[in-house]
Amino acid sequence: MDAVTAARMLEDREREVVHRLGRLREDEDGLRHDRADATADDEHDPEGSTLSGEWAQVDALRRGAEAEYAEILAARERVASGVFGVCERCGEPIADARLEARPFARFCIACAS
Repeated sequence: MDAVTAARMLEDREREVVHRLGRLREDEDGLRHDRADATADDEHDPEGSTLSGEWAQVDALRRGAEAEYAEILAARERVASGVFGVCERCGEPIADARLEARPFARFCIACAS
């Protein structure tokens, strides 16, 4: 995969992740507001999920998106330095199909397994 294509894919992916992070932060703000509401009976509704459960889910999704964002930034640095698409372990090229699915991949399939 050439550097221009890689940079474009990473830019698109970064835009998606930034958008997802924005939505997740809005969800967290909403949950914070609900937690502050003195009338919210979080733990006593046997039919619904608890605010604590929702909070844990949103938090996990946000942390995953933040980690993906960091990986994208690192991949953009690899593009800039000319080492994008080269396995960090064995030095062999990372297959284009892998980079299309996971544009921030650091390892070839063999080394990742």
